Amino acid sequence: MSSRSLVEDKSLFGIVKRFLYSQKVAPYVLVSPFIISFLIFFLVPTLQTINMSFHKVISLYKMEFIGLKNYTRLWNVHFLNAIKTNTIYTLACVCTMIPIPMVLAVFLNDRTLRGRNFYRSVFFIPSLTSVIVAGVAFRLIFGSLPNALFNWMLGLVGLEPVSWNMEYWPAMFIMVCLAVWRVTGVYMIYFLSGLQSIPEELYESAEIDGADPLKKFFYITLPLLKPTTLYVLTLVVFEGYRMFGESYVYWEENTPGDLGLTITRYIYMEAFRKNDMGFGSAIGITLLCIVMIINVIQLKSFGFFKKED
Repeated sequence: MSSRSLVEDKSLFGIVKRFLYSQKVAPYVLVSPFIISFLIFFLVPTLQTINMSFHKVISLYKMEFIGLKNYTRLWNVHFLNAIKTNTIYTLACVCTMIPIPMVLAVFLNDRTLRGRNFYRSVFFIPSLTSVIVAGVAFRLIFGSLPNALFNWMLGLVGLEPVSWNMEYWPAMFIMVCLAVWRVTGVYMIYFLSGLQSIPEELYESAEIDGADPLKKFFYITLPLLKPTTLYVLTLVVFEGYRMFGESYVYWEENTPGDLGLTITRYIYMEAFRKNDMGFGSAIGITLLCIVMIINVIQLKSFGFFKKED
């Protein structure tokens, strides 16, 4: 229907259509699916979780207000161990899952590299693997028995077998390795997208001035990848603190020294295993606050909130 016929149509359908097509209303109509899904699947559950964190949840329709008692219960050894595990895991992921995908993206962005699309696919395929399937595979590879694959390889070079799932630092090494193997390809794609936006003229000018590949990387590529790096850093921090599947598939509950216990797994144990939804909600809200504070600090340190002149 043309714009003229749309204006001339005085039926109810025409009036509604003119209203939806107007410049003031159309943008809100287009973003309404996101707004509705945000309200239903994020805002409303978050507000309900905040409400439950101040109550003792007896049943779905019966709650008893207890104030801050659920939050005072957070000061226990299990929650502190979970925060410690998540923090160390996240720092290890930041130190590995930003430089490795960035360097891979730089190499695979070289147009002279033969078969670069094949290599891109090879690095991206692990991200399509379920964390449960990958976790089971790593559980077999890093088994505690001497004939497990990695312990067998250690035996070939004269080293003693390691109890991977019964010691803290070997367990942390497994979780980081699993995360790097699964997610490196995704972050590599993000960095490749960032590299595509860098003008080739900058590299050509630098090459004329005698800049070697390292100088071009540190003085052109790295600064211009700052927005992509900030985005990936935010994702790594978020994924690090919400990590659940890697721990759940590898360790049983109530491991000695809370080995493999993460914050989200602690939520699962308290809210669903022990049916203490109020305390589980308090843990979840605390986790949300931790992630938000860390992300605000990193955004501020990157100058995200600075006003441009």
